[in-house]
Amino acid sequence: MFDGVARRYDLTNTVLSFGQDRRWREVTRRALSPKRDERVLDLAAGSGVSTEEFSRSGAWCVAADFSLGMLSVGRHRGVPMVAADALRLPFADESFDAVTISFGLRNLVDTAAGLREMQRVVRPGGRLVVCEFSTPTWQPFRTIYLNYLMRALPPIARAVSSNPDAYVYLAESIREWPDQRALAELIAESGWTDVAWRNLTSGVVAIHRAVKPS
Repeated sequence: MFDGVARRYDLTNTVLSFGQDRRWREVTRRALSPKRDERVLDLAAGSGVSTEEFSRSGAWCVAADFSLGMLSVGRHRGVPMVAADALRLPFADESFDAVTISFGLRNLVDTAAGLREMQRVVRPGGRLVVCEFSTPTWQPFRTIYLNYLMRALPPIARAVSSNPDAYVYLAESIREWPDQRALAELIAESGWTDVAWRNLTSGVVAIHRAVKPS
């Protein structure tokens, strides 16, 4: 499915989010706070647009994704790219100082297993940052948002996406995803500590942070 949307994926995201995706990436980078010479894994990185953002800090950032089509679209970005299954990462234990995943956690077939695998490849004291769609906090806006997802999103996707049918799945996956607190509890149950979150765009997106126990 992601191979099918790869060609215009970044453009489609910008259109569907009314340009908010750029701000979400910037806030995610600040939450991750990558430092020079740190090793950062950007999981479900797609074309590497987020990896490129993180690498501006001087950190060594690797883009990993299951979709070869997405990685192919981003091969010009000049960041290391690895084809990888998030449930069986091809990296040694404690290889990274931090791991981040943006808008990809809900696509894993086993969310908890993915969170445990991310913890495996991060050193003790290392950081996790998850940027993912979430639940708007204000009920009237939540109703409008959910109607947008199911009614307006597919027609817009048909106009700009290389595979608009995929966005029906994406809309449904957002509706079924746990809210902020439920995801925080799942992250903690997967072995991470100091879990906290921040809402963006009234809760349309939430950034969750956590630390691997020392």
